[in-house]
Amino acid sequence: MIKKILDKTVSVVIPCKNEKNYIQKCLDSFINQSYHKELYEILVCDGMSTDGTREIVKEYTKKHNNIKLLDNIGITAPKAMNIGIKNSNSDIVVIFGAHAEAHFDFIKNNVEKLMKDNVHCSGGPIETVSDSNIGKAISLSTSSPFGVGNALFRYSKEEKFVDTVAFGAYKREVFHKIGYFNEELTRAQDFEFNFRLTQNKLNILLSPDIKSKYYSRSSLKNLWNQYYQYGFWKPKIIKEYKKIASIRHIIPTLFVFYNILSLIGSIFSGIFFYQWLAFMSLYFILDAIVSFKLSKKEINLFPLCCIVFPILHVSYGVGFIVGYIAFSLNFDALIKNNTKITR
Repeated sequence: MIKKILDKTVSVVIPCKNEKNYIQKCLDSFINQSYHKELYEILVCDGMSTDGTREIVKEYTKKHNNIKLLDNIGITAPKAMNIGIKNSNSDIVVIFGAHAEAHFDFIKNNVEKLMKDNVHCSGGPIETVSDSNIGKAISLSTSSPFGVGNALFRYSKEEKFVDTVAFGAYKREVFHKIGYFNEELTRAQDFEFNFRLTQNKLNILLSPDIKSKYYSRSSLKNLWNQYYQYGFWKPKIIKEYKKIASIRHIIPTLFVFYNILSLIGSIFSGIFFYQWLAFMSLYFILDAIVSFKLSKKEINLFPLCCIVFPILHVSYGVGFIVGYIAFSLNFDALIKNNTKITR
């Protein structure tokens, strides 16, 4: 069994664009993995960075023959992922992020989990970290069920089959069976791919043994843009498959709809206003309770967490509504505008 595991070759595909502040940490985390170095490679698929990222990666390629720089002229993440997959011949392909670091045993533990019966993709809960107070508040909030619902890859401590993971490791046969990442999606391409995977009766295993760190957004504006785009692209997936993958994807939308309709109704009747006021009071009480529990060790983060939760919910919900309108009515200009890469 051990020999079988050690014989598996692995390609780590890293989509990247203008990540000079993070790419070194990312690559360093893969240089000295516990897995045999000759059995894995790192493919940095760069979207023609202009901030010095390419020069940093090139220096690594000179020192490490298992690190390669590939050009992603198409810029977007799914195009980078597909370039990496098509330029690899390994038994296993890992899709990682330039904004993250892998644990010392990350590759080894992924390979071990993929050797289990009926496992086609593996991954682990990501630890979201940051150095700034805003970033720390975002990290705490996006690792909470109140913030992200049942997105277990954000916080689960139990090994189980799930609907999606971040930084998934895939058996080569998965791509032969279901194809590649959808290049029409700027966001949510990994979710769509994993949804397609499970629809084909293939299994995704989440294991706390597979560890990685992800550096969160460091500003509220960037957080809004990120979750707005997460919401914006979900209707395209729902429209294509005529199915909602998880209830967590529509709860923020219902939340936004409720607020809009209640405020409109308040113009005509005070009943709507008072029931809206009662509902929002309960929401912010819950917001405060959860924020307090999360920030007990650093109480100065309490007000920031209180702000982050509504941003997560409202930005996603607004994005979903705008995306639904855009894809239903084929507003090409709006769709094109949301194809731009933002942080």
